[in-house]
Amino acid sequence: MKILKIEDLSISFGGLKAVDRVSFEVEENSIYGLIGPNGAGKTTIFNCISRFYTPDEGKVLFTSKTGEEINLLDYRVEEVIGKGLARTFQNVELFKMMTVLDNITVGLHREMKGNILFEGFKLPMIKREEEKAKNKAREVMKFLGIDGIENQPAAAQPYGIQKLIELARALVSEPKVIILDEPAAGMNGSETKELAKLITKIRDHYKTTILLVEHDMGLVMDICERICAINFGKKIAEGTPKEIQDNIAVQEAYLGKGDEEDA
Repeated sequence: MKILKIEDLSISFGGLKAVDRVSFEVEENSIYGLIGPNGAGKTTIFNCISRFYTPDEGKVLFTSKTGEEINLLDYRVEEVIGKGLARTFQNVELFKMMTVLDNITVGLHREMKGNILFEGFKLPMIKREEEKAKNKAREVMKFLGIDGIENQPAAAQPYGIQKLIELARALVSEPKVIILDEPAAGMNGSETKELAKLITKIRDHYKTTILLVEHDMGLVMDICERICAINFGKKIAEGTPKEIQDNIAVQEAYLGKGDEEDA
């Protein structure tokens, strides 16, 4: 079953066509890669899917937690996570002065019951909801191997741990699709190999679908079942890792012609 369908997605910035009628489909419970040189528009596509940007044209069709196919473009950015889609970012986005545990439970904010009056009086229901969220966060931390640092500030953690904290925040909402934007950035070879194992483990354990943007082609080719390649905002190829490796247009795109930084 196709859980995510991108149809003719287009967006321009100041007359520059950053994404030009890109379409692809992602199978449920798969690991799908989106690749391209710097400036190809990969992160821009992610930002449209997760509603940080509103495209000029196209559809983002998604099978929500309720099993209904919806167009994510009909929803606000803060509503997307409730539909079953979560993401991480190229640059780690954490509340640095909050504890690790509090950073992760932010991912459950929309699911917690109550209102500002209940919270102000710290009624038993609110305490139960908070404890439930913390227990769920602790479970994800243990799964990722970062338990034991719950009460430490996020800013005090090494970069690699901060990336795992951000990943935990996305996972805690039990998304149907999780978007990973360059998760291997800043990692060495051995760390990247461990990350590859972890991404596959996440897919299998949480029965979720992974949509991945990554410059490390070794990682992409190792774990993705299908890959979409784009260049200058246009789709140039789609297929298995072997088909992408053998594609002439993809090979030419990666020759290195001084492309600009990714949009």
